[in-house]
Amino acid sequence: MNDIRLLVLDVDGTLTDGGLYLDSTGNETKKFSVRDGAGLSLARSAGIKVMILTGRESVPVRRRAEELHLDFCVQNCKDKAAYLAAFLKEQGLAKDQVAYVGDDWNDLAAMSLAGFVACPADADELVRRRADLVSPRKGGEGAVRDAVVFLLRRQGRFEALVEQVYGAKG
Repeated sequence: MNDIRLLVLDVDGTLTDGGLYLDSTGNETKKFSVRDGAGLSLARSAGIKVMILTGRESVPVRRRAEELHLDFCVQNCKDKAAYLAAFLKEQGLAKDQVAYVGDDWNDLAAMSLAGFVACPADADELVRRRADLVSPRKGGEGAVRDAVVFLLRRQGRFEALVEQVYGAKG
C-alpha cells in the first residue's frame, strides 16, 4: 500500500451517483464531485497515475478525465479484469502497486488484481466485503477522495502534499 503507482476508478456509482440522466434529445449528463476531483489532483501530484475504467461510453466521462488531466480513460470496457491484467503486465506493475475503487459486481474480478480496494458506502454488499476501505460517503459524493486521502495518509505524505498543492496545512 505504500507504493501505489496506479489508481483505477469505476465511474457509475463510484465517481458519480450511479444515475443515468438523459435529456429529451438523448444527451447524457453526469454529476461529478469536485471533492473527488481535488483528491485525484492530489494523487497525481503524488506521482500516482489515474485510470478511469468503465463499461459504458460517455462524453461527460471523457470530458471530466480531460479536465482532471487523468492519465488513462478506458471506456466501453466489457471485461475490466482482462483489460486490467493485460495493462498491468504491459506496464510492469505488480498487484501491490495498484489501488481500485469500484462499487458493483462488474468491478469484483478487476478488484482481485489490486493490492488495495476501496468502495463508496452505497456499494453492493459483495464489494463492501471485498474492500479494504469502505468510505462513509456515497458514490459521487467524495468516496474517491476518501480513498486517496487514506492511501496518502498511510504513506505519510498527505499533509505535505496538501500544503504543496493547495498552499495550506492539512
